[in-house]
Amino acid sequence: MHAAVLSSSDTPPAYREHPEPVAADSNEMAVEVLAAGLHHLTRAKATGSHYSSDGVFPLVPGVDGVVRDPDGKLRYAVLDDTKFGTFAERTVIDVRRSVLLPDGIDPVRIAAAMNPGMSSWVALRRRIGFTAGQRVLVIGATGNAGRMAVQIAKLFGAAQVIAAGRDRTRLGELTALGADITCTFDEIERAADVDVVLDYVWGEPAAGAMIPMLTARADRSAPLTWVQIGSMAGPVAPLPSAALRSARLQIVGSGIGSVPARDFITELPQLAAAVSEGRIDVRPRAVPLADITQAWTAAIGDRLVFVP
Repeated sequence: MHAAVLSSSDTPPAYREHPEPVAADSNEMAVEVLAAGLHHLTRAKATGSHYSSDGVFPLVPGVDGVVRDPDGKLRYAVLDDTKFGTFAERTVIDVRRSVLLPDGIDPVRIAAAMNPGMSSWVALRRRIGFTAGQRVLVIGATGNAGRMAVQIAKLFGAAQVIAAGRDRTRLGELTALGADITCTFDEIERAADVDVVLDYVWGEPAAGAMIPMLTARADRSAPLTWVQIGSMAGPVAPLPSAALRSARLQIVGSGIGSVPARDFITELPQLAAAVSEGRIDVRPRAVPLADITQAWTAAIGDRLVFVP
């Protein structure tokens, strides 16, 4: 079969012949890959920069995808701790980390949406006690995951969603998707009285936003839950100690390890249904897997989905 093979952390994958994957036990299943998204997590795990990566090469990247099982049924599968990624014509999945999909779904659309959508969906459903009527700030709202977080927060009944980012043009597009207010990082005081922050940026922008936000809160004793999801601006944020003392601020992380795998799997069918039914807007772009070397480093706003 053909697959994208990554030989080192500093070179893009190459499309070439690769041995067929073989199921090793009764929980595993060899499947045909229909569509697999190129996510930030995929890149980070493949290059060894993600905390869950072992940095061992060669490997076939791809952390999830839509597959067809031996019975002809479509599944969305999440892969973990394996060298058999989804950027291949076939792969091996753990059936316990997959969910059946309804007939008639668009594999490309599902593959594009599930990983970025899962970040905010699971954070709000499983990591914190979010309730309808709360106000949400999405930091990094112009990225694919942040863009979906705006929509998912509204879907879950947020009374107000504020979208923060650097690109004013892309921020302007979020109003049609549910953002009540948009702001740049320099205008973060406009989000002072939110209840929940979904942070995809971290680094200096997150640290720099905390004091202005907390200082401007009408009631500093009102709880503010800051959910750290991504770190596009850097893995380390120099948090001022005053941020933790001057207000009722709680900082939690949401991701692999802090949320049990069973919780992710439980939420997947509902997220897939929301995407399939068009309740969440997705911007996928299908790319032949044979073009992965060029596409791996391409700067494209849409979510790339490789199709073998």
